[in-house]
Amino acid sequence: MDLKDMATQMLMSKLGGNADEGAAKSALDNLLGGSEGGSPLAGLVEKFTGGELAGAAKSWLGDGDNESVSADQVTSALGSGQVADFASKLGIDQNQAAEQLSQFLPELVDKTSRGGELLDSIGGLKGLGGLASKFFK
Repeated sequence: MDLKDMATQMLMSKLGGNADEGAAKSALDNLLGGSEGGSPLAGLVEKFTGGELAGAAKSWLGDGDNESVSADQVTSALGSGQVADFASKLGIDQNQAAEQLSQFLPELVDKTSRGGELLDSIGGLKGLGGLASKFFK
């Protein structure tokens, strides 16, 4: 299953069937962006690697427990405009969108970082090295 299809199914499950598949795909397309020149997931994770959220993002990539992030931290990392657009596409309010993203993103990154799937999506070891270097700056 492709990353965006898996993410769409996970998001729809989190929303409890309150969004149609087209709306969920549209919201995720905007959130993940295109995959030209790299992984959409790597670009998303990169937004969390700076400052206080670096440890949380690193935990999502590892095999241990995932550190949680708050709705406010998600909004800070992604920007309120992106969260508002995500909410609009799903027909939910911005606070609910941020809360859903705070639960959804750690799970999505965790599930796609097992078994080498994330390696493939970020351009192999070279892409992982670039992403990992952000944790150790």
